[in-house]
Amino acid sequence: MPLAGLNIAVTRPREQADKLAQEIAKLGGNCIRFPLLEISPLADEQVLRQFVARLHEFQLFIFISPNAVRYGMEAIRRAGGLPATAQIAAVGLSSAQALHDEGVANVIAPQQRFDSEALLELAEMQNVHGMHVAIFRGDKGRELLGDTLRSRGAIVEYATCYHRGKPQHNVSDLLAAKPDALSVSSSEALNNLWEMAGTTERVRLAAIPLFAPHQRIADAARELGWQNIVTVAAGDKGVVTGLIAWAQASAQSRPD
Repeated sequence: MPLAGLNIAVTRPREQADKLAQEIAKLGGNCIRFPLLEISPLADEQVLRQFVARLHEFQLFIFISPNAVRYGMEAIRRAGGLPATAQIAAVGLSSAQALHDEGVANVIAPQQRFDSEALLELAEMQNVHGMHVAIFRGDKGRELLGDTLRSRGAIVEYATCYHRGKPQHNVSDLLAAKPDALSVSSSEALNNLWEMAGTTERVRLAAIPLFAPHQRIADAARELGWQNIVTVAAGDKGVVTGLIAWAQASAQSRPD
């Protein structure tokens, strides 16, 4: 039980934390759930309904996240489904798997790094001049993907299909649970945590080993003052593998 006796804080949105929490428990760890993002349906879906009524105008559909797949495909199904000739792409493997679960067979997705930059490097994203592209995402997000495709001559439209909010938590509750490690899945979540914390709480947080699935998150944590940052592969497997390696290394470094 490589995580036996360890308290691991998981900060993913509530709906996406179950699998990782179960994996941590199987390995003997105790999962502290402390969601730093709230995902919810749009309060008004009129604009989204108008967007999916024009699906036939697009040649390429890009889904930013599993939540984009969940809420975007729900709206798309109500509108009659994806056009048969359209290309479908996802930023990461979790989103690609979510699309496969929705019955989408051929999904363009990076296989090494899982971010907009990696997707943009793929051959399918190069010759997009004149192509009409729909990007499904939440109501906040980076503009790099759309801006780069536009610079290559594509006509890009964003489809906002869910809401991302900041929960109201007391960081003192998290610290009271005495986490040995903290897993953060996005820079937005990290910023939310920092904004929730007072000066003294920030000092205590920055001393907790932080597991980040992307170098961009690790860099942001370092700028905030984090002292021990572990960059891991994306997805549940990446986090669990990183936690096991860290726990084993920590055990070996402790004096007998």
